[in-house]
Amino acid sequence: MDNETILIVDDEAIARENLAHSLGKKGYRVLTAADGTEAIERLADTDVGFVLTDLRMQTVDGLEVLARAKRLQPDAEVVVITGYASVETAVEAMRRGAYHYIAKPIQIDELCLIVAKALEKRRLKKEIRDLRRRVADQSGLERIVGQSQAILALKEMIRQVAALDCTVLVSGETGTGKELVARAVHELSPRADNRFMAVNCGAFSPDLIANELFGHEREAFTGAGREKKGLLEAAAGGSVFFDEIGDLPLPMQVNLLRVLQERSFLRVGGTREIAVDIRVLAATNRDLKKEVERGAFRQDLYYRLNVIALHLPNLAERREDIPLLVRHFIAKHTPAGATVKSVAPEVMARLQRYDYPGNVRELENIVARGLALCDGPQIEPRHLLGEVDGGALRIARREPRQWPTLEENERQYILSVMEEVGGNKTRAARILDIDRVSLWRKLKRYRIDSD
Repeated sequence: MDNETILIVDDEAIARENLAHSLGKKGYRVLTAADGTEAIERLADTDVGFVLTDLRMQTVDGLEVLARAKRLQPDAEVVVITGYASVETAVEAMRRGAYHYIAKPIQIDELCLIVAKALEKRRLKKEIRDLRRRVADQSGLERIVGQSQAILALKEMIRQVAALDCTVLVSGETGTGKELVARAVHELSPRADNRFMAVNCGAFSPDLIANELFGHEREAFTGAGREKKGLLEAAAGGSVFFDEIGDLPLPMQVNLLRVLQERSFLRVGGTREIAVDIRVLAATNRDLKKEVERGAFRQDLYYRLNVIALHLPNLAERREDIPLLVRHFIAKHTPAGATVKSVAPEVMARLQRYDYPGNVRELENIVARGLALCDGPQIEPRHLLGEVDGGALRIARREPRQWPTLEENERQYILSVMEEVGGNKTRAARILDIDRVSLWRKLKRYRIDSD
């Protein structure tokens, strides 16, 4: 790599000058040091990309130069050279972070190849680090794609509430991106350097979710051979996101309420209060007020969660964001190095007419499948499956006052599946893509006879 600085460290003047001359002809800026002490001084005040150091030198040897180089110039690649080649020396040099190990007499062509590869590795490491820094600096808000008034207002609200460290309840239909909102709140908050733990409240039975959240003491139950920290302890100083909080069993609602009130909890089988410093974020696709009215959700917990309410509109309510989302998903799902595709105008028109019962998640799936089937520069109508190929599977949204609730839709869907499989819960759970415990809870909640 032209203009990179190379430091050559050798106490033999002729060897040092020959190496400097050979590498200088390759376009590198070459510095030299007659011993280890001078080399360390150079490393302290000059940006160096590559260090070539002799191993056997008076006072400060090559391994010490290697160690100091790694402290002073972490990105610099170091190659150790010596006339005393041995496996043990090579292993020690590599263990301490040397890029390579080469024995005298040095072949210049081989050395130039090693230098070029080492500097390329340095360049790639810097690019990766810069990319990671940009990703870390990128606000979580930028992952919420959209320029509609509803989304811009939501982003502004997220900015305002992120610093407040209060509980936030995110509502919206399935697939609208509630977890993205919760993550954005966390990443803009003073807790951003600590963990964000997501808990799917519908994925565990009451006993399992208590164990996952609170952990357990040793011998709390059969098989508990040692104590285990729960997710709340693991998230200390950070945020815990309770996804689909409406699915949280009533006994656990009591326990979560206690955590919010007392900021402490008991492990399963424990008697010692454990203090916890977390921010609670929650999301639901249900109307929790109605859940409270019918006794399925605790009123006191609802008020504790609903300190700040953020609502995500469904995709049909912000159709102007669809072209932007389509471009985003094309870029996201196009493999690295491949040509980024576009969508034909007719496809975009169909995508903008469709109602998206699955919201943004459904649009992403449609785009990803279109890319997989696309064999040209554009996603054409023939690459669309049933959802938007003319409306075969179109689910028209009715006027808001006529809409069935999500719960009514879900109950009817589960009924249809159960009838189709003749009441076989295992097959029904597989079709619904949920586990048997979740299916059992839904059957019980919707009072569906599964006998």
